[in-house]
Amino acid sequence: MSNDAPYLGQNCVTPYPAGAVLGRWLWLAVQSTLFRWSPRPLRLFGADIPHPGRVVIFPTARVVFPRNLSLAERSMVGPHVNLYNLAPVRLEYGANLSQHCHLCAGTHDFTRWAMPLVARPITIGRNAWLGADVFVGPGVTVGELCVVGARSVVVKDLPPRTICAGQPCRPLKPRPEPA
Repeated sequence: MSNDAPYLGQNCVTPYPAGAVLGRWLWLAVQSTLFRWSPRPLRLFGADIPHPGRVVIFPTARVVFPRNLSLAERSMVGPHVNLYNLAPVRLEYGANLSQHCHLCAGTHDFTRWAMPLVARPITIGRNAWLGADVFVGPGVTVGELCVVGARSVVVKDLPPRTICAGQPCRPLKPRPEPA
């Protein structure tokens, strides 16, 4: 095979302006130090958290771009959650991400040699609960009061008020109204 053969990632460049890249590096420094004691710096870096005293963010959570994060009241980001938010990620009122969840709002167009970034938003609906180690892919909306079983792989929208699980995740049965 020739050394001139095309390869994945050829001519790939970051889709982000230099200021966003610099801001990301600055955030990494803050996240690995000050953030461990308080989630408040997220707002300084552009996160939309209207009521920071009414959300829970464990200090071991990781956030790629705070400016792409929106946390409504009573939402919770559990221990070791990875928010790979290359596009906006929104947790609505009461949404709960259990330990080790991974929300991935970006992928690559593998049909092109440059493999450009494809970033699509993720929304976790009101009072939805993602069990431990759930993966959520780009462009997914998890409906209100939905329960997603541990270790599920969510690559399509999930309906509201449903218990879902699996790889790939699928609706299993209606969720009863909480008491």
